[in-house]
Amino acid sequence: MKAVIAFLLVLCHLGATRAWSCQEAPRLYYTRQIEASQGKVLARTSSNRVYFLSGKSWYRLGSVSLKDVSVGPAGIWGVDSSNRVHKFIAGEFLPSTGALLQQVDAGGNGQVVGLTPTNYTYCLRSTYAAPYKGVGSLSWSSMGRVMKDYSCGPRFGCWGVDQSNRVYVSQVSPTTCGSSSWTLVTGFTMSMIDVSTDGSVFGVTTNGLVYQRTGISSHRPQGTSWVSVPMCMAVSSLSYDLGQLWVLTNSGLLLQCSH
Repeated sequence: MKAVIAFLLVLCHLGATRAWSCQEAPRLYYTRQIEASQGKVLARTSSNRVYFLSGKSWYRLGSVSLKDVSVGPAGIWGVDSSNRVHKFIAGEFLPSTGALLQQVDAGGNGQVVGLTPTNYTYCLRSTYAAPYKGVGSLSWSSMGRVMKDYSCGPRFGCWGVDQSNRVYVSQVSPTTCGSSSWTLVTGFTMSMIDVSTDGSVFGVTTNGLVYQRTGISSHRPQGTSWVSVPMCMAVSSLSYDLGQLWVLTNSGLLLQCSH
């Protein structure tokens, strides 16, 4: 395993560009998901254990196994193998009752959004998400849209990838969960999308290439163009926060990249 990782790192070094410099992140074997927001970095492994990064070391976060986890202004949320939604409270992930979801995103302006097992989008208002202490049922609002990946930011709205890998963006109210019409973002078919707290948007194409959306503003939330972020190998997922792009390759290598 060490020899394989060393070889992959050599490839990454040879493929480095002036725009982005990548190095191996603190090693966590069998990583399947990476999440970063507001200075926090979380990872989920193939055994559905969640870890957080402190310095150069990974530490187990709670004792609950989760198949998806998200961190953002709304806190740390996740879903287990039974699609029950959990919130991280006082050192542990506590389950909630209400909607059953397969994916959650806590990156919006206090609201939490998620996808049901049939890929319908749901939203939890910020007024419900913030005070939730692990007791009582959560009231989720249907957003009436089918997506297979979804990510929100507190500044310029929510982005999603539909069943045909097309990218859309919409403005979502954190207090009402009402949304504007969905705007198609042309250019590439994506497998996933990530929106950071500062409004930056990165996507992974269906063949594992990484692109950043530029020209995003309050007047043009869909931005203007996609700019390539060259990587040394195909990518499965990523997350961006505070100038750091955390990248998980198809081979399981976790990279930390910066300008």
